[in-house]
Formats: sequence, C-alpha cells, structure tokens
Amino acid sequence: MLKTVTPEEAARMLREGATLVDVREPDEHARERIPGARNLPLSRLEEAELAVQQGRPVLFHCRSGARTEGNAARLAAKAGGCEAYVVAGGLEAWKRAGLPVAEDRRQPLELMRQVQIAAGSLVLLGVLLGALVSPWLYGLSAFVGAGLVFAGLTGTCGLARLLRLMPWNRALAAA
Repeated sequence: MLKTVTPEEAARMLREGATLVDVREPDEHARERIPGARNLPLSRLEEAELAVQQGRPVLFHCRSGARTEGNAARLAAKAGGCEAYVVAGGLEAWKRAGLPVAEDRRQPLELMRQVQIAAGSLVLLGVLLGALVSPWLYGLSAFVGAGLVFAGLTGTCGLARLLRLMPWNRALAAA
C-alpha cells in the first residue's frame, strides 16, 4: 500500500526533487494539470516506462484520489523501488489548497464527460420524443441504456470511440 501525503506535503516534496506522476488519461491531463507532472495513464501503465531518480520519492495523483488509491499496488510496483506516495484528494484537493494548476481551456472536454453529455442528451431526447411524437421513440433511450450497460460490463464504449473521432478530438485520436 502506498503512503498518503497532503497536497501541501506533496508541494514541499516536489520542491525537494520528487517526481509527480498524473495517472489520468491524456485528455484529462491536457486540459488541467499540476505543473511539472508527468502523464502516465493507468490504461497504459504496464506498457510504459517510468523514468525515476533513484532515492527520490515518486508521487502519484489523479482527479480525486480514487483511481490512485484503487491502483496502489500497481503504482507501487511501477515506482521501481523508490519511496512512493499518493496525493490525498488528487488534483481537486491540490486546487482547494490553493496550489498552482496549469489549465488549457482550448483543449476539448475530457472524453468521459463528452460521453456523459451525449448519452444523457440522447436519453432525454428519447423520452421527450417518446412522449410527444411516438411511444416507439422511447426505444432510443433503451438503446442508449443498453449501450451503457454493455460499456460497463465489457469496458468497451462505442460512444467514446465515436466521439474520439470527432474533429474537436482529432489530436487525441492521433495520440
């Protein structure tokens, strides 16, 4: 299990030479990040190398701390024998502590937020069309619901794949 540090302790450790690793996906990291953080998404953890300075601590963070806590054993193994920590509360706690954050609002919304917006909109549209036009159109909401269940069971989201190909996400599709 990884030890936990507060954002303030993490900031001090970074000033002293620790390595900060953001385990969120590249689209999340591109839009908002702690300055100097390296991006090593959990989805690519096993295939990627993490260059660490021996004898220097490694700090891992995500948005809220849940992903890092849930993957502590995998992250500890990736730290390569260095002392490793989780930043308690992740990026959200870092911001609440008033510590610096780099933002690029020109980047598209995170892909999962796009999926949530699109799926929610399609469900709402299906309900409205079903009530106002034809009960058969409730099928749109059922189709989206079935797609979400399939995505949850298999880890494969067709809507996310489709959205990744949209023009505003082209840079992400190439990455």
